Amino acid sequence: MTGAHTHPGAAAGTGVYALAAAAAVLLAAAAYAVAAARLRRRGDGWPRRRDASFAAGAAALAWAALGPLPGEPFTVHICRHLLTGMAAPLLLVLGRPMTLLLRVLPPGRARRALTAAGRSRAAALPVLPPVAALADIGGLWLLHRTPLLAASGERPLLHAAVHAHMFLAGLLFTFAVCRLDPVRRSGGGLGIRGGTLLAAGAAHAVLAKGLYAVPPPGLAVAAGDLRAGAVLMYYGGDAVEIALASVLAVQWYAATGRARRRALRRRTAAVHGAA
Repeated sequence: MTGAHTHPGAAAGTGVYALAAAAAVLLAAAAYAVAAARLRRRGDGWPRRRDASFAAGAAALAWAALGPLPGEPFTVHICRHLLTGMAAPLLLVLGRPMTLLLRVLPPGRARRALTAAGRSRAAALPVLPPVAALADIGGLWLLHRTPLLAASGERPLLHAAVHAHMFLAGLLFTFAVCRLDPVRRSGGGLGIRGGTLLAAGAAHAVLAKGLYAVPPPGLAVAAGDLRAGAVLMYYGGDAVEIALASVLAVQWYAATGRARRRALRRRTAAVHGAA
């Protein structure tokens, strides 16, 4: 085997692509901070926990791009997957960047265009939870159960494209499950989102269990490194999925409370009307 085959995580931590990715996410974090500060200066409220969440997500992406990450090569690769495709997307989505952008933009064409884009039919399909899950989990299976991972170790541009897809698919899936920013709501009820999260979590766990015994095709991975990476993938994925489930639980609790308050108002109005 070549060195690239043996070290699936080596290329992502160095090079111009990693530096460009880190610079981009840090610029995005800076832009977010400026927008939040501008909102507060004009007297609007914006929770600082959202600033902290978005900054943590950007930091996780920068760390994944530049390292160093713990463990041997395959474990490093799995750690990068968890940061890039799961933890960072959740932290970024919890920052509600689209909501912030809509609030900081002045009334006008740009704001109307962004609102219309988020609520358009074209935006509805990618954020449909099963579609987003297929792009995310399907991509992971393709990466780890075909020679793609081995090939990406030999081609820096392919390696960068693989990790860009990992991030974007993870971001889309997290966005589709959480639905915190204003987007078209069709097909994204709590039941569908919860069921999709369960199915995606199961598929992620099955992949991790398979990797415990059989490495990706074309890779020579030490047995201890393979097992450590698979265990990290299994339990690290569980941790992020539990966090996603917590977001859904909070939304369900809030929706139930709103429904009960509406029912109470209707009953009160009916009693007053009868009187």
